[in-house]
Amino acid sequence: MKYYLIAGERSGDFHAANLMRELRQQDPQAEFRCWGGDMMQEAGGELVHHYQEMAIMGFWEAATSILKFRGYLKECQRDLLAYQPDVVILVDYAGFNMRIAKFAKANGLKVFYYISPKIWAWNQGRVHKVKALVDKMFVILPFEEEFYQRFDYKVDYIGNPTADAVAEHRKSDDFYERNNLDPLRPIIAVLPGSRKQEIEEMLYEMVAILPPFLDYQFIVAGVDNLDRNYYANFERNNVRILFDQTYDLLAHATAALVTSGTATLETALFDVPQVVCYRTSAVSYSIGKAVIKVPHISLVNLIAGKEVVKELIQGDFNARNLVTELKKITADEEFIAQQKAGYAQIREKLGQQRAAEKAARLMVGYLKG
Repeated sequence: MKYYLIAGERSGDFHAANLMRELRQQDPQAEFRCWGGDMMQEAGGELVHHYQEMAIMGFWEAATSILKFRGYLKECQRDLLAYQPDVVILVDYAGFNMRIAKFAKANGLKVFYYISPKIWAWNQGRVHKVKALVDKMFVILPFEEEFYQRFDYKVDYIGNPTADAVAEHRKSDDFYERNNLDPLRPIIAVLPGSRKQEIEEMLYEMVAILPPFLDYQFIVAGVDNLDRNYYANFERNNVRILFDQTYDLLAHATAALVTSGTATLETALFDVPQVVCYRTSAVSYSIGKAVIKVPHISLVNLIAGKEVVKELIQGDFNARNLVTELKKITADEEFIAQQKAGYAQIREKLGQQRAAEKAARLMVGYLKG
């Protein structure tokens, strides 16, 4: 069968690639065409566009890039009609993918959604559109199944692919030696995100708090979809950049500063105390504050249903607050124990269900049935 997949960011690329490998196990004749990244290409996908070209963060930034957005949308629509896949598989990335879902449905193409758009957070009324446009929805957060049930929409909860990926990771024994790090100094992991725009908003502040923490090594998780020379602007004494070793970094870290997103959940699953950070433009923040309907922004707190990790958002994300909160997660044993107890509850909720394999088996079954 022919599969057309669309992911708009690095985490989507990762999860879509794993899904593609599992789909090939279920359907050895599978053909993949995709909008995504290097990992989807390595998994056998014919790449139309890389997500780097489409990466936009924030409501205002998206609005000012509307012509570029429309151009990609029209190109994707033409490509879909030319390719005529058996199914279109959309991976999160709601602003683009919901428009593609509408087009695909209007043109008689089957639509599956892998990793639900976060409509429960900011526009719950869109669930009616999802019901009309998406043939099968595969969700990865426990509360999403209950959310959709409230609207009489049956979805498949497949477990969480991030929990699976963390559980499968094997800690490297030569991490310090391989990266020329001091094994006697504890590590503070800095995870600033994977898009240039969010890194510029976050990373300068994250590495500006060194003086009270000179006993630690600050290690920044760099990603290979950005030019390595770009990160040189942030490297200084006591700050190192390591590329594409995020899981090994978290496996060895004492604490972490994390930009809100999938990385917050990964950090929790590695049992690393963290501070969640987020900042965007003033206009985007004002719009987001008006429409977001949930009390937290991090996946950790959303899954737990309470505050497990501190979220420093917008104006609260500053050097003084960073120092205060980082001291808590490096020196306050009672605070650390409380956060880790919250992590344990999250691990219990998520379990390990081999999400990509389960999703692939269900998808092929639905298509053949």
